[in-house]
Amino acid sequence: MAKKVAVVAVNPVNGFGLFQYLETFFENGIPYKTFAVADSIQIKSNSGISLQTDDIIANLKGYEDEYDALVFACGDAIPTFAENAGKQYNQDLLSVMKTFDTKEKIIAGHCAAGMLFDIIGIGEGKRVALHPYVKPHVTKVIGTDEKFVIDGNLYTAQTENSIWTMMTELLKALK
Repeated sequence: MAKKVAVVAVNPVNGFGLFQYLETFFENGIPYKTFAVADSIQIKSNSGISLQTDDIIANLKGYEDEYDALVFACGDAIPTFAENAGKQYNQDLLSVMKTFDTKEKIIAGHCAAGMLFDIIGIGEGKRVALHPYVKPHVTKVIGTDEKFVIDGNLYTAQTENSIWTMMTELLKALK
């Protein structure tokens, strides 16, 4: 049986990245549920399209055992995160990521995902694919210029344009 995935989407989310994950999971029979990293299930893409998730990140906290993997759908994550770092939904995101890592569950993401992994201390010493703009800012993870990298339980793609390069390997792990 396929593994169940929690997909967390920042607000605003990169729609191109988010929908690559969701369509691939749907087409391959991978069960998933979407969670907004926000106070509401209503979010937007970074191109302004309104989206509705299944739930909010606060309601994933404490229920991590119901999922086998976490996918982080990036957007304007780092600037938006920096502006709202103290908000409870961002603290919940970091807590959920740490819990998935502690339980050695798959954590996948693109763009600045590796930078968030660095900030919260998961994946220390592991290689991650990073957006070129954030690569100079990591200190604990090993940022690479590769299109995608798998290191242990971390699956990372450099940008939304390279998510497809890691999806075959991610699907193998989820089936």
